[in-house]
Amino acid sequence: MPQLALYTFGILKSPLADPAPLMREFHESGEAIYREIGRHPRYLARAEAADRSLGARTDFEADWGEWGEFAVPAWYGKGRTAETVALAATLSLWTDLRSAFDAFYTGPHRAALTRRYDWFEKTGHPGYVFWWIADGTIPTWQDGVTRLEHLHDHGAAPYGFTFHHAFDPGGTPTGLTDIAPRNDVSTPDSPTGG
Repeated sequence: MPQLALYTFGILKSPLADPAPLMREFHESGEAIYREIGRHPRYLARAEAADRSLGARTDFEADWGEWGEFAVPAWYGKGRTAETVALAATLSLWTDLRSAFDAFYTGPHRAALTRRYDWFEKTGHPGYVFWWIADGTIPTWQDGVTRLEHLHDHGAAPYGFTFHHAFDPGGTPTGLTDIAPRNDVSTPDSPTGG
């Protein structure tokens, strides 16, 4: 059965190492969001660095195991050192689009979305991309970057899509009404705010 891969990417207004209260709030909200999403019944996995406790100071230095070498879109022009990195990126697996929608547009993640422009720059680039993969396949960071850049350059397609312009595993377009909860939750542009 196919699984849904999701890559999110946003450029932060300040480096992650910024000690200002706004970045502390971002870190704290991220921790709560990861805890909540990790309990979602149809969430499968996310990329986690294998060596974070062994001294890797940035995502660029970390060992991501089978998720591959950390990569970012061409439009990221900020730093890559522990003091200058100003990005938030995730790579995860889901069973289906509705489950991802429910996880992102309810609970702590929805609350964080209301503050996304406090933390993230408005870049004019998509902040996330979905694509279907075969069961047992692990997407890589580079897969996510390639598909996000393709989405930006060519629009939604089965190769990479969004909630608003989604496709089923067979490549057939599916509307937001097919995945949205019945209470008609409105959706912002991006799960990460990028």
